[in-house]
Amino acid sequence: MTDWTRRKLLTRSLALGCSAAASPLLTPISLAAGPWDNRLVVIILRGAMDGLDVVQPYGDPAYAAARPNLKGGEAGGGLDLDGYFSLHPALEALMPMWRAGELGFAHAVSTPYRDKRSHFDGQDLLEAGTPDLGPATGRDGWLNRMLQTVPGMRPDLAYAIGHENLLILTGQAPVANWSPDVRLKLSPQGRRLAELVMHDDPAFADAFAEAAQQLDSGDGGMMAVPTGTDMDMAGLSKKGTEGIRQVAAFAGEKLLGDTRIASFSIGGWDTHRFQPGALPRALTQLSDALLVLKSTLGDTWGKTAVVAMTEFGRTVRENGTRGTDHGTGGAMLLAGGAIRGGQVARDWPGLSEAALYQRRDLMPTRDVRAYAGWVMRGLFGLDASVLERTVFPGLDLGPRPSLIL
Repeated sequence: MTDWTRRKLLTRSLALGCSAAASPLLTPISLAAGPWDNRLVVIILRGAMDGLDVVQPYGDPAYAAARPNLKGGEAGGGLDLDGYFSLHPALEALMPMWRAGELGFAHAVSTPYRDKRSHFDGQDLLEAGTPDLGPATGRDGWLNRMLQTVPGMRPDLAYAIGHENLLILTGQAPVANWSPDVRLKLSPQGRRLAELVMHDDPAFADAFAEAAQQLDSGDGGMMAVPTGTDMDMAGLSKKGTEGIRQVAAFAGEKLLGDTRIASFSIGGWDTHRFQPGALPRALTQLSDALLVLKSTLGDTWGKTAVVAMTEFGRTVRENGTRGTDHGTGGAMLLAGGAIRGGQVARDWPGLSEAALYQRRDLMPTRDVRAYAGWVMRGLFGLDASVLERTVFPGLDLGPRPSLIL
């Protein structure tokens, strides 16, 4: 494919996702070593995963009415989990994990982020792990702050591949970076500019939204395709699937050695239009990542916890283009032999209009950071005070979730 300059990227109509934040051009994987035997993998799902479609509350009487044109409005639309929730069919390959107690979900969760529903701010807050994004919060991530609390931290084997740490692992603690080969690279500033262009210009916004239904987001990155170019969409989808498998396999191989923490992202979750076509592609990449991790880790899978989290959820009601818009409460996924799966943990608020946040979104009933905090407490024995004051400032961990061993 012809190389594209950044100027062309921003000035010509390209087949990209609905927003640059939902599918960044470069998805580095960040790794760190620690003095424990357990392993932690954090996957950032960029673009706001629709938790209500992934883990479908078909038992809630308001669910089907809110989504008449989206599959899953009844038990037959998904894979039944517990008589109230069902799993999106695109994750069917993970059902053996569910039955083995190695896969679970937390529903009606969110970060403290509210109302503005910007991908970039939402993702920054998710990775910073702070209550807000004020100037005093700095630019370090919660995983890095956790590493700073551990005496004798040392860097992992040095990898000079990749361009920048994920924010979640950015900070004073030493980490290594690796990223798969990509054709296009865009700085965070460039991605922010692209988002402004797309969201302020209706024509751009429509073009990006349309393209999101046609292209897989790759290994978390965007693929630039000139307007009018005939592309093999099946081939692009296969390339994207292979990309995330490569990332997951590399993470698994490192975790078999000295590495104890890995974090990477998967894009493609911004489903404003034709969600029945777009969401399965992202879910397939997530499923592939988990299956490759488990296969690569072997017996070490039993000492591993995987946490997959997203910046915010999506609206309860579908929109006019068979999609969903930016929302608030959503779902997170936990996997691995070090969690107590086979359940959907939730303090379910219900989907009646009066129960919704701003009468449009799933009401969050627990902070997503609390689940991440309890995972680290269970894996690494961190004190609750360290988690609540240093790793996640201002967090109340609350009671131990049933998903945590």
